[in-house]
Amino acid sequence: MTVTAYTLAVLLDLFCVFLGYRFLFQPGSAAAGYGAPADPHGDAGAYLSVKGLRDGTLGVAGLAVLAFAGAHAEAWFMLAVALVPFGDTLIVLRNGGTKAVAFGIHFATALVVLISAGLLFAV
Repeated sequence: MTVTAYTLAVLLDLFCVFLGYRFLFQPGSAAAGYGAPADPHGDAGAYLSVKGLRDGTLGVAGLAVLAFAGAHAEAWFMLAVALVPFGDTLIVLRNGGTKAVAFGIHFATALVVLISAGLLFAV
């Protein structure tokens, strides 16, 4: 179970780094994939950059917590971070996104993050 817990945590952290990269360097396609398309050259450009910075920072912070503080601290970190995809679910629904994206991507991600936290607590 230890290998699974650490592997899932690292993958989730790296996924956040990847999402951050996409929102910073490919904001149009990243926003469309998020479920609330936005024009990166219009008024939404700054917000897409903020999302990219937020996601990337969470990923780097998660990797640092896991590397330097251990599984138990990473589990608490994952519990806190799970609020982000739960919030993203609501944002997509409130802004005209589909339920499939809201629940199939964001809500499902929140559940996976909570599973990761549970596995890390068990280590």
